[in-house]
Amino acid sequence: MKAFFNSRWLYRILSLFLAVMLFVYVNSTKTTSTQTTGGSETNSSTLTATENKTVSVQLRLNVNSDKYFVTGYPEKVKVHLSGPAALITATANTQNFRVYANLTGLKTGQHSVKLQQDGLNRDISYKIDPERISVNIQPRQTVSFPVTVNYDKSRLADNYEAGTPTTDVTSVKATGAKSEINRVTRVVAQLTLPQNAKSTVNSQAVIEALDKQGRTVNVILTPSTTQVNLPITAKGHSKKVPLSFKAKNANADLNYTLKSATSSVRVFGTTSELDAISKIEADVDVSDVKDSKTKTIRLDPADHDVTGIDPTSVKVTITAKSK
Repeated sequence: MKAFFNSRWLYRILSLFLAVMLFVYVNSTKTTSTQTTGGSETNSSTLTATENKTVSVQLRLNVNSDKYFVTGYPEKVKVHLSGPAALITATANTQNFRVYANLTGLKTGQHSVKLQQDGLNRDISYKIDPERISVNIQPRQTVSFPVTVNYDKSRLADNYEAGTPTTDVTSVKATGAKSEINRVTRVVAQLTLPQNAKSTVNSQAVIEALDKQGRTVNVILTPSTTQVNLPITAKGHSKKVPLSFKAKNANADLNYTLKSATSSVRVFGTTSELDAISKIEADVDVSDVKDSKTKTIRLDPADHDVTGIDPTSVKVTITAKSK
């Protein structure tokens, strides 16, 4: 046995065993390294993947808006983005860039302008759609116009008639290109009546600027809506009565004078209601009048036991003087 342990064969077998174990260990290490490297490449690939996305953004104008009025441009444009996925996602979500048309230095008239962007990351490729726009630059102008009420009389019920409409807005400011302002011939509040209207309509109406052909003119109106009151009553059941005013909540140390351009009104109602009324006396609150003031007084039919009053409101000038 001792001779065996001292023999060459024992050493040869041990050497072979150690060589095999070393080979297995080295191959195992390489495999693990390759798998780790492969995972890193996958993560790196995910981070550097390219993504394409299209977003819709507001179009800005670089122009002296106090001096010029611009028409013809789209409100929004499309931007096609391409680049690293993370950047594209963040840019599409935040839209932290702008697309603009630089009109600085251009004269009045029609122009074709190339759109530009500001704020996109340098690693993002982009294409603006459309690349160019056509704009019309005109001198800016603001003019005041009186407001009239327009409605479809055919929607009144048979044997019913409309009185004088009143609005809480008597004039508006129209702002736009000088050429468009010159087209405006009238400004109307478009009141919509129900079919077979038989009672007073009190509703909000959209205000429009029209040319001589009745077409809408492209201008900005301020304000753009108004409240309209249109009295509607049965035909034939009305009469004209004088209108007077009475000071309410008066100061005992002051004398009040109440004057109005409207001296009479038309009242509507049944025969018995009209027989019972000979005048309209409206109360005017003068508690806040120290010198002179003009107020709009509403004439409520319910206060005078009639169906309707035309007009429904009048202006009164109150003058206060010491006794």
